Amino acid sequence: MDADRIERDTLIDAALERVWALVVVPGFWVADEAGAPGTVAEEGESVLTRSPHLGDVWVRVEKVSPQTYVAYRWASAFPGEELRDDNSTLVEFTLSTEGDRTRLRVVESGFAGLGAPQEVRDNAVQHNTGGWSYVFDVVKKRAEGA
Repeated sequence: MDADRIERDTLIDAALERVWALVVVPGFWVADEAGAPGTVAEEGESVLTRSPHLGDVWVRVEKVSPQTYVAYRWASAFPGEELRDDNSTLVEFTLSTEGDRTRLRVVESGFAGLGAPQEVRDNAVQHNTGGWSYVFDVVKKRAEGA
C-alpha cells in the first residue's frame, strides 16, 4: 500500500463555533465522550485519552489557530506508548464556513515514518481511513444536535 496520507472532508449543517467546540477537545476522534479529556486544546499539551477500541492513546496538541485549524499528534498504531516521532502521525483539522454550514477537513499524515514493519503501517492507514468516516458521522450528529 505504502500510503503516507489520508484526506477527508465533510459538510456539517451547523455553525463553525459549534463544530470548533467539538474538534478542539484533544483526542475527541479516538475517545468516546467519557474517555475524552474535557479540556480545550493548548499547544504543547499532552493528554491521555481512553478509547473503547484501542485502550489508552496519547495525544499531543501541536498547533491551534482558533476557529480555523487545530493539529494533533497521536500514536494510534502504538496504543499506550508515549509519543515519539517514529510512532505517531499528525492529524490536522481545518474548518471553514460555507453559508451557514461548516466544512470540516482532516488530513492525517506521517504513516511512512512510523518505525514499524510495512504491514503495521499499511494496517494503520487502512484502519484510520475507515475510522475517519465514522468520526465524521459522530461529529455531524453532535454538531447538528441529532
